[in-house]
Amino acid sequence: MKLRLPLILHLSQDDPKKCSARKMGRFEKARIVHKIEQLPYGSILLDPFAEKALSPADRKIMIKKGLVAVDCSWREAETVFGSFRTAHRMEGRALPLLLAANPTKFGKWGELSTLEAIAATYYILGEKEIALDMLKIYTWGFRFIETNVEPLDAYAECKDSTEVVKVQQEFL
Repeated sequence: MKLRLPLILHLSQDDPKKCSARKMGRFEKARIVHKIEQLPYGSILLDPFAEKALSPADRKIMIKKGLVAVDCSWREAETVFGSFRTAHRMEGRALPLLLAANPTKFGKWGELSTLEAIAATYYILGEKEIALDMLKIYTWGFRFIETNVEPLDAYAECKDSTEVVKVQQEFL
C-alpha cells in the first residue's frame, strides 16, 4: 500500500530561510496546510508533549488516517500543542529522544526540525527508505540518521509504546 504524504500544519513562526517544512513542501515530501480544519481526525499527531510514545504499533493508524506534524517555534510549542489536545481529535504521539543534527539545534536532545521528526517517524514505523529519501533534501540530512541509527533501529524493533520508553531509558 502506498503511503500518503504527511501533512504539516505550518504556523509561520520561524525563519522561512531555515524552515525544513517549507522545503519538504517544495520537494513534494509533505503537504503543507495552514488551517487546523484541513487535518484529518484520528491521524497521528507528532506532539512532543504527548503522554504516549510513538511505536511500531502506530503504523496501522498512520496508514489508515495519516501523519500530521506542526511546524511552529519551539518557544511557542507548549501553547500550540496544548490547544490541539482540546480542539482536534488526533492520536498524539511523542517521539522518543533523538539528537538533532540540523544546523539550528545541532546536538540538542529532542529539539528536532520538522523534517527530522517526520523522517524519524517513518524510520520507526518501518519505512526506512522513505525516511532516507526525505532527508536527502538537506546536506545534513544523512547526519541525522548516522547520529541516531542505534536508537532508531532499537525503537523500530519495539512492539509498543511501553517498550519504546524502556529502550529510550537504556540510551539515556
